[in-house]
Amino acid sequence: MHFDDGIVPEAYCRHLAHKRLVLGSLGISLLVLLAASVAVGAADVSFGDVVRSLLGLPVSRQVRVIVWNIRLPQTLACLTAGMGLAAAGAVMQSILRNPLGSPFTLGITHAAAFGAALAVMLLGGGVMTSKGAVTVLSPWLTTACAFAASLGAAWAILAISRRRGATPETMVLVGVALGSLFTAGTMLLQYFADDVQLAAMVFWTFGDAARASWRDCAIMAAITGFFLVFFCRNAWNYNAIDSGDEAAKGLGVPVERVRLTGMLAASLATAVLVAFLGVIGFVGLVAPHLMRRIVGADHRFLLPGAALAGGVLLLASDMAARLVLAPHVLPVSVLTAFLGAPVFLSLIVRDQGKRR
Repeated sequence: MHFDDGIVPEAYCRHLAHKRLVLGSLGISLLVLLAASVAVGAADVSFGDVVRSLLGLPVSRQVRVIVWNIRLPQTLACLTAGMGLAAAGAVMQSILRNPLGSPFTLGITHAAAFGAALAVMLLGGGVMTSKGAVTVLSPWLTTACAFAASLGAAWAILAISRRRGATPETMVLVGVALGSLFTAGTMLLQYFADDVQLAAMVFWTFGDAARASWRDCAIMAAITGFFLVFFCRNAWNYNAIDSGDEAAKGLGVPVERVRLTGMLAASLATAVLVAFLGVIGFVGLVAPHLMRRIVGADHRFLLPGAALAGGVLLLASDMAARLVLAPHVLPVSVLTAFLGAPVFLSLIVRDQGKRR
């Protein structure tokens, strides 16, 4: 077929402009939600007071404490966790060629939670406060244990995915089995805990960004930012793998190495976030699928789009969790579960409909 000169480049430029417009809109939405998240909560703080506090202008001590010690760390933790989990989910879906892949559905999150709980409860990785919460005293020890457990789950997933005849349905069942296994391990730790430790562990297992401190935010942001750059630099490799292993190898992509490093990076990013915030489900599933419908499967745009969408989704969920039962604050994982479970079921039903 013959195209006149300039038609294809112009169409392609419009195609790219649309994707960039979507990413720009998401970025603006994220900034608006960041500002709104700091202003929203049980305590009544005006948006003007929030802006003055952030700019270092004179405000009351109460406003300064609420903004800088409570809401801003929580907001930044939501932003970091949403972006990291969504990007990890997009990478897992690509390298496993499984549309239902995410850190939560594949059991990676449950494995990381078990490892972190083990460190907190048995290895001195954390201390229980009078309110039953857990403060992580040794973030590197907790993250190392969470990563070791999630690495075991990732290795099992990779080993099964390389077997001939492994289908997306098989991978989902593997994730269910791994999630049940590590949940049972966490329950075993709870069984041998005393009353205070049990209350603390149950509270910690809930995914909640309110527990994050400035130190936690700094560690999560540094590691998540590193892996976001790593994922984006491998966007072309992920595009090639989407076409099939043989096609990717024909294009010179080291498929096995890309798949292994991708799973390790996604597992470590998940382990760090779970170690500090607990289990937050379905963000890594919903955000990539949403952006795949809007910007397509090109990982040059899908990865940053999924990260931005994950940040928007978790920030919006956290704001809703603060307001729905105010002055009581729900853990953000409750809202993400209510949102993610119907989406997960709809994906399964739609996939079955396509196979008929």
